[in-house]
This record gives sequence, structure tokens and C-alpha cells, in this order.
Amino acid sequence: MTTTQPKAEAPGLITEDLVAVARALGAEFAGRAAEADASDRFVAKNYQALKEAGLVEAGVPTELGGGGADVRQLAGMLRELAHHCGSTALAFSMHTHQVAIPAWRWRHQQVAAVEPLLKRVAAERIILLSSGGSDWISGSGWAAKVEGGYRITARKSFTSGAEAGDVLMTMAVLQAEGQPDMVVHFPVSMKAPEVKVLDTWRTLGMRGTGSNDVVIEGLFVPDGSVAVTRRSGEWHPLFQIIATIAFPLIYSAYLGVAESARDIAVGIARKKRQTHHAMNLAGRMDTALRAAQLAHGWMLDVVDRNAPSADTVNEVMIGKALVAENALKAVELAMELAGGPGFYRDNGLERRFRDIQGARYHPLQAGPQAEYAGATALGLPTAHIF
Repeated sequence: MTTTQPKAEAPGLITEDLVAVARALGAEFAGRAAEADASDRFVAKNYQALKEAGLVEAGVPTELGGGGADVRQLAGMLRELAHHCGSTALAFSMHTHQVAIPAWRWRHQQVAAVEPLLKRVAAERIILLSSGGSDWISGSGWAAKVEGGYRITARKSFTSGAEAGDVLMTMAVLQAEGQPDMVVHFPVSMKAPEVKVLDTWRTLGMRGTGSNDVVIEGLFVPDGSVAVTRRSGEWHPLFQIIATIAFPLIYSAYLGVAESARDIAVGIARKKRQTHHAMNLAGRMDTALRAAQLAHGWMLDVVDRNAPSADTVNEVMIGKALVAENALKAVELAMELAGGPGFYRDNGLERRFRDIQGARYHPLQAGPQAEYAGATALGLPTAHIF
């Protein structure tokens, strides 16, 4: 099944049209979602459609050849995509935040070093991958110092969209006797012979994200390719930027999944005899969903401050926890409201129930998030809470 899709006009997509473009792609994506889920296959055709529609470069500043969309607009795009295919939205959120972060640094911190990457995204429509799910604040893998650079050995799990990726934005730990562990950040070409994608993604939900393991064996990274060097195991200003900007985008996907589950459940329930019990379930479902929507809006409000810090990390992570808690609750209630029909795969609700479970697992997870918020409230250090 194909649909007529709005195309991006050079040099960039009109940002107000992002949601409309995502919606136009939606019917085609929805038609493939069940097959990708059932077969554990990456949504490769959807990624090609995203490229053709100009959404890959949507977050690149217009001055550098992109669409100029801000985080709020990108979040709306991802949220709409998730109504149709949660896996596509979640996987694409990883590329999207890897574009939005350097774009923010270019716009608000005048960091010229990110220009070549952003221009490549705009001109070549390359796909960026993130290894953040397997790295986070401590980092993972090993960097051995050699003449002129580093030799990298690592295995990165949860690399969403690995099959379609061109550049992996990743890191590795550098150890030296008597010195604290350091983490070096660098890009990796996915076409390098030292880089392999392993077919490991067999999961409860979000099965079409292709979040396979990436193995790096003996890759040489020159000194000039290292973007940042930081201490392992403590927050760095770069990670304050990453956490503040990335998670409102990632959780746009989960919010969209919850909203679509609600719509499916209501459609099923309206075909049945109405009861007080059904009204109660529907009311509780919509109340939980509204809480998730309000929390997500708060996350975006925090991004709009354009001042990432330890405090904005706290506010975004509180919002993330509330989105997750209430999106999960809303989808559980949607299953109850739909009743037996919701148990059938054909209705798409059980897939959304499985997909929403992924909201539990991104950092900061529930325990560290509560500790971080509590330390902030009590005026205690948060540098080592992650």
C-alpha cells in the first residue's frame, strides 16, 4: 500500500508541516507495523520513506541546509509517527535527538565543530545512531591509547536502527593506572570493517526498532575525532544537554503509543453496550493519558528554557517518570476497556500494550530518578546519581 506523501522542498522542510508529513506517512507505516512486529524485522522501508519525505534533516538548522525544526516541533512529528508505528517512532527518535543536540549546541552555544556533521545530515541524509542506552554516564567498551589516537573494543546494545545507520555516536572508557577512568566520545562509521551488527533484537515490544548489538573490534579512532573527554561515572555538562534534549523526544514516541491505544480502545468500546463500568474505565484512562500529556508538555517547556543544567535534568526526568507511569496506566486501562477484542493481534492494541513497556527501561529508571529528585530537593549533590 502506498500513499501520496508531501515532499521536502530544498533547502529544507517547512517545519509547520512536520506533523502533516508524519500523518501522511502513517497509513503506510501502520500497514507494515504488524508484520515487522510478528517477524522481529527492522522497519527499513519506513526509514526510506522518512528520508524521501525530508524528515531525516528536519532538525538541522536552515542555515546548514536542513528544515530548522526545534525540539517541540520534532516531538510533535515523533508523537504522530507513534500513532501508526511505535517502533518507527522510537527508533527514529534516536536519530532525531542525535541531530537536535548538535543543532542546539550550534544555535545556542555557537559550537562550530558540529557543523560538518549537521551539513552531512542535511546534504546526504545520513542516519545517526546512539549507543546511549548501553553507555549512559559510566560509558562502556574500552579505549586503548595508541600513537595518534585510540584503539576501540566494545559491544553496544540497544542500538536502535542499527541496520540503517551510517554513523554511530558512541564512547569508550580509557583506563590509566593511578588515574580516574575517563570516557572518550567519538563517531564511528557503520561501514568500517571493524564494525559489525549482530542480530540480537528479540524482545517483548518495540520489535521493529532493530535495536541490535553493535560490535567494534580494534577500530582506530584518531585524536582529532574525539569530541569530548570526561570522567566516567559523573555528570558532565554535555550529558546535561543530552538528557535535557533527548528524553522529551524519546518519550514523544511513548506518548503517541498511549494515545493510539486509547483511540483503539474507545473505538472498540463504542460498539458495545455502554455500562457504568465502561464509563469508569474510559474516564480513568483519559485522566491518566491527560497526566502523561501534561507531563510531556512540561518536559518541552523545560527544553524551551535553553539552559541545560543539573536542575533541568531533574525537571525533565520528573516529567519522564510521570509520562511513563501514566502512559503505562492509560494503556493498561485501554486493554480493560476493550475487553476480549483487545487481546487479538488484529486490533493492534496488544502490540501497543507490549510497546509501551519500553518506557520503563530508559535512564533514569525509577530508583535513580527518585534519588536524583530527592537529592535536589534536599540540596545534596547529584553528580554521581544516574
